[in-house]
Amino acid sequence: MSDAKNRIDETVKANDVVLYMKGTKDMPQCGFSSRVAGVLNYMGVDFSDVNVLADEEIRQGIKEYSDWPTIPQLYIKGEFVGGCDIITEMTLSGELDDMFETNGVTFDKEAANRIREANG
Repeated sequence: MSDAKNRIDETVKANDVVLYMKGTKDMPQCGFSSRVAGVLNYMGVDFSDVNVLADEEIRQGIKEYSDWPTIPQLYIKGEFVGGCDIITEMTLSGELDDMFETNGVTFDKEAANRIREANG
C-alpha cells in the first residue's frame, strides 16, 4: 500500500468521523465541502477534517482508497459513507441520524430535525 493510502487508512480508523474535503471545517474552499461540513458542524458532530488541497498525494489517494471520484468524502467508524449528494439525502431522510446512533457518534438530534424542517 502506498504512503498516502497508509495515511488515509490510519486516519479513517483512528477517528470516529472524518471528512476529506477541500479546505477545512472552519474555512471550506468549495460549495460541496461547505455543505457537508456545515451539516456536521450544525449537528454538533465532532469530526476530523482533512484538507485535500494541502496534499496532492492525499487528494488523489482518497479517490483510489474509496473508489469514489469526488470530494468531499465522509467516513464514519472507518466506513466510507458518501459524498455531498449522498450525505444531503441521508440527512434529509434521517438515515444519517441512524448511522450516528448505531455507531455511537454524538450529535444534536434537534439540530438534525431543524435541518429537515427547513428543507421539508
